[in-house]
Amino acid sequence: MSTAKSTTKAATDTQLMTGADILVKSLVDHGVDVLFAYPGGCSMPMHQALTRYGHSLRTILPRHEQGGAFAAQGYARSTGKVGVVMATSGPGATNLVTAIADAKLDSIPLVCITGQVPTGAIGSDAFQETPMVEVCRGITKHHYLVTHVEDLPRIMKEAFHVASTGRPGPVLIDMPKDVQLSTVAVDWDVPMNLPGYQPDPKPVAAEKVKQIAAAIRRARRPIIYAGGGIISGEASEELRELVAKTGIPITTTVMGLGAYPATDKLSMDMLGMHGAAYANYAVNDCDLLIALGVRFDDRVTGKIEAFAKDAKIVHVDIDSSELNKIKSAHIPVCGDVKQVLTELNQIVEPPEDMGDWVQHCMDLKAKYPFHFDDKFDGILQQHAIQELCDFTKSMDTYITVGVGQHQMWAAQFYKFTKPRTWLSSSGLGTMGFGLPAAMGVQAANPNSLVVDIDGDGSFQMNIQELATCFCEELPVKVLLLNNQHLGMVVQWEDRFMDRNRAHTYLGPIHHEEASGKSDADKFAYAEDRYPDFVAIAKGYGCGASTVRKKSDLRAAYQEMIEHKGPYLLDVQVPYQEHVLPMIPGGQTVEDMILE
Repeated sequence: MSTAKSTTKAATDTQLMTGADILVKSLVDHGVDVLFAYPGGCSMPMHQALTRYGHSLRTILPRHEQGGAFAAQGYARSTGKVGVVMATSGPGATNLVTAIADAKLDSIPLVCITGQVPTGAIGSDAFQETPMVEVCRGITKHHYLVTHVEDLPRIMKEAFHVASTGRPGPVLIDMPKDVQLSTVAVDWDVPMNLPGYQPDPKPVAAEKVKQIAAAIRRARRPIIYAGGGIISGEASEELRELVAKTGIPITTTVMGLGAYPATDKLSMDMLGMHGAAYANYAVNDCDLLIALGVRFDDRVTGKIEAFAKDAKIVHVDIDSSELNKIKSAHIPVCGDVKQVLTELNQIVEPPEDMGDWVQHCMDLKAKYPFHFDDKFDGILQQHAIQELCDFTKSMDTYITVGVGQHQMWAAQFYKFTKPRTWLSSSGLGTMGFGLPAAMGVQAANPNSLVVDIDGDGSFQMNIQELATCFCEELPVKVLLLNNQHLGMVVQWEDRFMDRNRAHTYLGPIHHEEASGKSDADKFAYAEDRYPDFVAIAKGYGCGASTVRKKSDLRAAYQEMIEHKGPYLLDVQVPYQEHVLPMIPGGQTVEDMILE
């Protein structure tokens, strides 16, 4: 008996723990309060450990691993903290891949934990074995296959450090089952070992900041082009101060929406393929382009050599690999955009003479506004979003979207005034993002209104997460703009493919729109509606209703928002409406389609 007592005391003194418990305690120690996890054979030890830390860490069970990973993104995007998702080996792990790639392209901090077959079985094609490190090598910021339990405390430290520092991104931790079950005396003070990783660039030299200030002072037609780096760098206040001090008009990327208030006079809203015509024309006319936390994405630039062709370019980014990668900069600055703007704001002066330029930008805004046919007696998608914006502008509201026409209309017609309130799969463009991302936002912000503006095609890709919303008491609202078609593909068919329908109708195949050349009217509805989204939502326990008349819309919004739990509002809309303006891929502002 005395031997047993002494052994127990020694185990307590040295913190003898299993790999699964080390991993979960590390999550708690890194401030994780919510994670999304779907169990399976090779992750069961970690789930058992999660039950032992339930007082500190909420585990939300998604209905699909991809849904869990997008929910972790919603958590990360809305808070700036690292999102965490867990899945089992094999198919559980591979179901995370799309969301991992999505996080990599949008620079979202994630830690993705996957179960793996025991180390002795790796490489034998064991049941539910997949080489996740190899699968994800090109879509992660860093990755680990944990083969020794004593390495785990260090790996957990490194994973959170790498995911959240510098340019954020996803980190994979692949956990063999035997490592989860192994025990070790834990050294929590183990140092990180990341040779060559220098996420924080050196402070930008004062001379560089002076160069930017001088370029601004001399400019006659300057414009600020701000992106997601402003938001991930927590630099929105510094950006607003720069605009206030200089009076320079500002346009943002789709990732940058909310970094600067869209309601401000100097906001030129979003630029790019489906951005504001006035923003695209202003960039085309400018003589100084101040690019902050952007990567000159092809959906922004179109034909790269024609983009801001007459402008001197300042480019500030924390990732040195982005500088001069797409568009050569006259003043490239590798640095923390918050630090650069803080120092710039101390010395910057307004341009000497740009009164005519600001007036030119305001004239462009007046001449080429976002617009739609507001005389149509039904509900157009743009009207639905504009009304939602007006209805919720005084509320603490977060908007997520799927991918497609509804995504672009939300970016155009919902006026964002704060960072981290707009969540969009922008770089990868993943349909099915909206609903699970909204779950993550709601879990992180339980007292806020969270609305997923979605299309019926995108929504069905992760519709099963309605169950998670109900069972986990996440009162997400879904504004479903239901046109029965893959609207953005239909738009391209209409514009560039002689209106030939090629598998873009989502209803029964006997419908005339299912194939062949379309001659449908602009405001045509698909009357043979499928599926019954209201019945599906109610089957999951959610509130739901459908609306088609414009006069019924605001009352429907009132009911949706006042409903205590998750709610789906199925808004029937025409399917021939197009997102405009539009710059066709690889073309220039001169080719922009306005009508």
